[in-house]
Amino acid sequence: QVQLVESGGGLVQAGGSLRLSCAASGRTFSNNAMGWFRQAPGKEREFVAAISASGGATYYADSVKGRFIISRDNAKNTMSLQMNSLQPEDTAAYYCAARWYGSLVAATVPNTYHYWGQGTHVTVSS
Repeated sequence: QVQLVESGGGLVQAGGSLRLSCAASGRTFSNNAMGWFRQAPGKEREFVAAISASGGATYYADSVKGRFIISRDNAKNTMSLQMNSLQPEDTAAYYCAARWYGSLVAATVPNTYHYWGQGTHVTVSS
């Protein structure tokens, strides 16, 4: 059974940092692009960042560019999101996702991802 499990969420003050992790099990994702999405209460799920299968290419939403860093360790079947300079508008449930293929084409579209985690909550206080 394929599972993606997020961890690392929590409460942080504005300006602080958190590191989210996504652990994959049930199969290897070394040939699959992966990404992070988030969903705030009452809002649609939105793209945050994506990384290609090799880790050589990354893509970020404008709202997090320069503050968040996505990375992966294919040997450990894990992906991470380092979040710096957090702001209250970053408050959301954060989801890890994986695609069937390795490229970042249309990486911002949730429907192009085929595996999803259950989410981890991030709350940023002002």
